[in-house]
Amino acid sequence: MKKFFTKLWVKQLDWKSRAKKSLENEAGQGMVEYGLIIALIAVVVIGALSLMGTSIRDLFTNVTSSLQQ
Repeated sequence: MKKFFTKLWVKQLDWKSRAKKSLENEAGQGMVEYGLIIALIAVVVIGALSLMGTSIRDLFTNVTSSLQQ
């Protein structure tokens, strides 16, 4: 029984050290994630503007013409 608990303790220590190393190796991960989020937002905005481009242009044209009157 003692041997079982010893192996369990060793596995726990190994797991803790692997988790600690994994967290230490992710130094630049935050900036990469922000970059990916900004790129995704840019793709969505470009897609939305290309789909609604003519209606937005017409809307601004109507607003400008009504302001000029």
